[in-house]
Amino acid sequence: MNIAIVVSEFNQEITSKMLDIALQKAKSLNLNIKYTCKVPGVFDIPLVIDTLLQKKEVDAVVTLGAVIKGQTKHDELITNVTARALMELSIKYQKPVTLGITGPGMTNRQAQARIRPVAERAVDAVKKIADQIGKIR
Repeated sequence: MNIAIVVSEFNQEITSKMLDIALQKAKSLNLNIKYTCKVPGVFDIPLVIDTLLQKKEVDAVVTLGAVIKGQTKHDELITNVTARALMELSIKYQKPVTLGITGPGMTNRQAQARIRPVAERAVDAVKKIADQIGKIR
């Protein structure tokens, strides 16, 4: 199975660790990583995913990001809009797109604690979803 990973560079001290863990998990599941793409922020992920999903050699996409609460509700806006866009892209192309983006309402400490479980689950989910779709088709 060929996958792509799209990771946000915003909150890089967290997302770079998420990427390292996701790469290890993908290797352990024998997933072939065709592309690893870095984007400025979580909000920028959907456009890159749309481009990746148009490629026949990409079977699924894993997203990674961390949206930490600030002084406004901007984190809620960003995560809600992005999650919806990812779901719509997955349906449009009939390919799995996993949500490895933490937040909203999260502190830096909470984000740190979620690095490993979220990154691993995002990769694990892409394989499980693809396997399930394969059984249905």
